[in-house]
Amino acid sequence: MTGIITLNKVKLIFGAALLFFLSYVLRVNFAIPLFLLSLFAYLKFSQKQSYIRDYKLLDLSLLFTLVFVSAYFVVGHGKPVFYIPFCAVPMLAVILFNELRVSLLLTVAGSFVAASVAGNDFHLGILFMISGLLSSVLVFGARRRSVIIRTGLIIGVIQAVTLFLIEGFKFYHPDRYIALIANGVISSVIVVGTLPVFEYLFKTVTNISLLELADFNQPLLQRMTMEAPGTYHHSLIVGNLSDAACQAVGANALLARIGAYYHDIGKLAKPEYFSENLSLDIKESKHDGLPPALSKLVIMNHVKEGADLAKKYKLNPCLVDFIEQHHGNSLVFYFYRRALESLEENQEVSEEGFRYPGPKPKTKETAIVLLADSVEAASRALKEPNSANIKELVYKVINNKFIDGQLDECDLTLKDLEKISAVFVRILSGIYHSRITYPENPK
Repeated sequence: MTGIITLNKVKLIFGAALLFFLSYVLRVNFAIPLFLLSLFAYLKFSQKQSYIRDYKLLDLSLLFTLVFVSAYFVVGHGKPVFYIPFCAVPMLAVILFNELRVSLLLTVAGSFVAASVAGNDFHLGILFMISGLLSSVLVFGARRRSVIIRTGLIIGVIQAVTLFLIEGFKFYHPDRYIALIANGVISSVIVVGTLPVFEYLFKTVTNISLLELADFNQPLLQRMTMEAPGTYHHSLIVGNLSDAACQAVGANALLARIGAYYHDIGKLAKPEYFSENLSLDIKESKHDGLPPALSKLVIMNHVKEGADLAKKYKLNPCLVDFIEQHHGNSLVFYFYRRALESLEENQEVSEEGFRYPGPKPKTKETAIVLLADSVEAASRALKEPNSANIKELVYKVINNKFIDGQLDECDLTLKDLEKISAVFVRILSGIYHSRITYPENPK
């Protein structure tokens, strides 16, 4: 813990020093970095929802540096201030953090910088503030790159219209309007081109990258369809459950869905040891001839194997969290009971030895995947999957996870759990719906 705190302090000092250094080099008023620091403090101490990222000052400073450098480069080389690709920063912020609040605050701070570099041009600050706010709203939740390009074109037109209004409906300099329209398009091209770089630097994942990972031609998903078809089908259902539950409680539904697709990839190491991958004609389990202590090691090891496999295939660290946290430190109950039943006299079985290593879910999304995973697996064991039995099962599983402390480190409330339970019951009831019996053809 001490090492982590020290590292965060180093990043804090480095980020602040970077801002003040750039202010000195570019001859910008020192009130600008102070303003950004105050914005960071506001973000840091007002986080109340788990799906809002733990914003780092260094991340914000790097984005803010784009405004510094581009403004200084354009103005320093005698170019019109309208060439500053300002809207690239708010668009990058809202796509990377998936949170409008950060983008809006960066827009306000960035427009101050642009106006300051351009000789305290108040009208320019207003123009960039309007275009930045609107571009943030237009690309929020974007899942395709075409949305970013379209936003750039719209913002270019909006900037030109705003300038026309600021100049009192007089068309003084046609070249300025053309420059502002081109500025919007160029800003969107910069965003599309630099987005993978910032994803890597910030260790985050965007909706666009998540949709690429949802492609079932991805090597890991292809391996699952061939080597572990039962686990693959289970992961799809967990993804559907997680997506719907996240929408119900205001979490990131797409992130949870894709995390669910990959949460069990560790089972590819030994798929035959997991019941969902056994063929219908196979009556014996691989665990029948193994002692419970060895069986639980095989089962628990799929978490470590999954994390290693994710790193090997260079999956985003956000997805590794789903792999490591989807069981928390819960008990491998089946083999724990088997161990108790096979006890000889004067022997003891430690419950801690049959628990997953953790960590417990840290976010709403990983917690929901944990619940969906447990509920889906338990529903397969129902002998009579009717609505009443499914509802009883869902509430029982979620209650057990709550009592066991698996949800202690995430921000799910009791009200959230009630909504999640209702969603799970509705979807599982649809999956196990009844069918009419079709009459046979006598011929």
